[in-house]
Amino acid sequence: MNAHSRTPVIANDRAYPWPKVPAIAICLDGCEPAYLEVAIAKGLMPTLKKMRATGTDRLAHSVIPSFTNPNNLSIATGRPPAVHGICGNYLYERETGKEVMMNDVRFLRAPTVFSQFYEAGARVAVVTAKDKLRALLGAGLRFDEDRAICFSSEKSDKATVAENGIDNASAWLGRPVPEVYSADLSEFVFAAGVKLLREWKPDVMYLTTTDYVQHKYAPEQPEAQSFYRMFDTYLAELDALGAAIVVTADHGMKPKHLADGSPAVIYVQDKLDQMLGKDAARVILPITDPYVVHHGALGSFATAYLPEGADHATVIRDLAALPGMTLVVDRAEAVRRFELPADRIGDIVLISGENMTLGTSAHRHDLAALKEPLRSHGGLTEQEVPFIVNRRLDLPAAPVLRNFDAFFFACTAAAL
Repeated sequence: MNAHSRTPVIANDRAYPWPKVPAIAICLDGCEPAYLEVAIAKGLMPTLKKMRATGTDRLAHSVIPSFTNPNNLSIATGRPPAVHGICGNYLYERETGKEVMMNDVRFLRAPTVFSQFYEAGARVAVVTAKDKLRALLGAGLRFDEDRAICFSSEKSDKATVAENGIDNASAWLGRPVPEVYSADLSEFVFAAGVKLLREWKPDVMYLTTTDYVQHKYAPEQPEAQSFYRMFDTYLAELDALGAAIVVTADHGMKPKHLADGSPAVIYVQDKLDQMLGKDAARVILPITDPYVVHHGALGSFATAYLPEGADHATVIRDLAALPGMTLVVDRAEAVRRFELPADRIGDIVLISGENMTLGTSAHRHDLAALKEPLRSHGGLTEQEVPFIVNRRLDLPAAPVLRNFDAFFFACTAAAL
């Protein structure tokens, strides 16, 4: 059957048009819209500027919490965390009583768009900067038919045909394995995407980066501008190769520090210890991951498990009154408002403001690795992200338009 005549692919109750040209979604981790505005104004992103003028330029909303794992899996499945189950980078697992990383495929409750396209006969490529996402994004792909490739920059030299669809991606690309705390980790993703598109010719491809640069540098700083200038050169190559491209982000990024440069933090565990007794409550920070140099495990979203008999209404009232706190709600309201899986969040959910983060206890955060004033994410103020398509489409704007619509509209554009 000619690929162009294939029927739509159904993924999580949504029909994705079969692309006539490659459909690509690019997730620029931590891409606060201001980064693009500043870089374009300085003439550093001519390709993206052209895309915005001749294609479609919108703002979309990410899912809450505005962290990496929930949003990447929402983009990968086309659905919110209530459907796919990934509601953070880290969680308290009630069944085992342990706090664990939410990287294992066993936590995923919905198939990815990639796996559904693969089952329909498509060629699928996924390249991620950090290996922590690779297994989740590659769930359901098989690598024995030369129709799927999925690897990370971080572990590119360890890639095998059996596990990733490619042997030693570092050697294949002719680039050394990048340092994990560097812009090079993301550049490797872009370079691999261009080579895959040119030589391997996927039908569907996902490229997702790291927000190391965005955590360290504001839009006006030269290091950030250099990053976006670099991205634009690869975007030009992808565009020239004829792909339909959606550029979006998993979340934005805001400064969250005091005038002296020290992190602005509400230590929620310490507050709850004062209210309810030491360690009576358990605070979970879903931003937690192995890459603490980025953010010191400080973000703007937290969840807390309260002891039996605690007066939830009083706790919510007292925490909501803290300076810098935006919202404190119970589980039912958090599930309703943010489409979260009820069994993977605590009794209450807390969200801090644009310039404030949430921590556990002061002594539990090692902030020595934070060399620059803290920039982070997780809350409502980091929910607005770019959504740019290199084709003209009639799209809504945020909040109706979501970052997890990326593949639907990439496929829609690719089917025109």
